[in-house]
Parts: sequence; C-alpha cells; structure tokens
Amino acid sequence: MIRIVIACLLAATVAGCVGPQRPQADFSEIAARSYSDPGPSTLTLYTMISTRTGSGAHTSLMISGSERVIFDPAGSFRADVVPIKDDVLYGITPNVERAYRSSHARETHYARIQTIEVTPQQAEIALQLAKQSGPVAGAFCTNSTAQLLQQVPGFEQISTTFYPVKLSDQFGQIPGVVTTEYRENDSADLQAGLAANNALLNQQDTALAQ
Repeated sequence: MIRIVIACLLAATVAGCVGPQRPQADFSEIAARSYSDPGPSTLTLYTMISTRTGSGAHTSLMISGSERVIFDPAGSFRADVVPIKDDVLYGITPNVERAYRSSHARETHYARIQTIEVTPQQAEIALQLAKQSGPVAGAFCTNSTAQLLQQVPGFEQISTTFYPVKLSDQFGQIPGVVTTEYRENDSADLQAGLAANNALLNQQDTALAQ
C-alpha cells in the first residue's frame, strides 16, 4: 500500500493531483453561478493519462443532475468564474467544461472522457455525496471518486483503487458508457493551460454580460 501511495504521489505531482488549497466560495457565489444542463442526467468520468507511459495521473467526475458540477478531488483547476467549495467545482456550463478538459489535455497528457446516462435520482445521490465529501488529500483523487461511485445505486460493483486507469477500465465495462478521448498538443505546463483557459473564460463571461 505504501508503494501505491508513493507512486500516486509521483504521478499526481506531474498532473496536478496535489494542487495547493483552492479558495473557498460562499453560498451566494455558488448560487449566482449555478448551472443546470437541459439534457438528461449523466455521470462523466474524466481520467487524465500520460501520453508517454499510458499511466493515469488524475481522476474527476462531472455530475449533471439538478445542477452540473465537477467533483475534482485534490485537483488543480481553478478559474475566476468557477466557484469552488471543498473539491466541488460549480457552474459547469459548456464553456467551463471545455476549459476544464482543455486545461488538462496537453503534450504530456490526454483526457479519457466516459459518460453514462443515469436517472435523476442517481445523479442527485452522486451530487450530494460530492458535496459532503469535504476536501480530499493529495493522491486520493481516484480512491475518493471510486468510493463515491460505490454509493450510487447501480454502481456498487466499482472496486476501490488508487489507479486512475483501473477505475476507468471498471467504469467502461458498465453497459451504456460512451468513451471518447480529448487531446491537445500545447505546452506541457499545466499552469500555463490553466491561465490561458481562465483568461478565455473571463472574456466569454464579459461578452455574455454585455
């Protein structure tokens, strides 16, 4: 187990799975930015994978139900227009979702994106579990996501693991999961990607306000 944690920490350091503590939004900020997607209720598992070794580097879960959020345990993503409480990112509009995947996809990593349609009840359970999870310790992104999924009816077969790709493989075996990949070839610097997408989101936000 110690070797597993050490391996996760090494991978997470490269991918941004042990980012510094993020600023905490208050409830008024969250309410102002809340977004509900008009489509069906879904769960979307993101797995950030090294283009060089094929090993997993980060895991997160987008939950689309009564509102759309991303459970981003021990993640590094932050943007001025995205309120964060513990490890939940709020206000996940289509623009924010694109910025999230774009920030992680770069020369050294790509995003495996797996989506499954669920009932509104399943989505609401996942949403409440994410909000109740509290801040997650570095390198426990996959472990905490697996434990959340285990508690959602219909996903009890998910086994706890520290390895992002192993969780992705399990998730992909569930009937109805649609898997895609998202790749970019820009700078390997995660912080550069975060800064660029933050600026883009700010521009889009300003345009919408005019």
